[in-house]
Amino acid sequence: MVLIDTSAWVEWLIGSATGEKVEVHLPEQSDWLVPTMVQLELAKWLTREVGEDKADQVIAFTQVCHVVALTTEIALAAADTCREHRLATADAIIFATARAHDAKLVTCDGHFQGLPGVTLIEKVRG
Repeated sequence: MVLIDTSAWVEWLIGSATGEKVEVHLPEQSDWLVPTMVQLELAKWLTREVGEDKADQVIAFTQVCHVVALTTEIALAAADTCREHRLATADAIIFATARAHDAKLVTCDGHFQGLPGVTLIEKVRG
């Protein structure tokens, strides 16, 4: 299982040079792990940046993947992660979800640097 963080989704969806680097790490659709937190962030960003129709299409794609709701177990693990690694709440939920499902986390967000199970894709500048 692979959890693609919102930052990596965005780079991939806009077709950036960083997104091309992300694409190498995308699994078969049956191996995508999608937290509801990522669905929320994607829906918010897509609606604002490219419109509701595109947001609906991407969310429809995520619904065919393994969608993971925020459970008490993940919430408590995320609280620990906030304390231990000083991550923001949404990032901690995403990280805790990946850990709870023994999934690799692919991200372009430097806040995750050095955490176990994380593949950080450096943003291409220029």
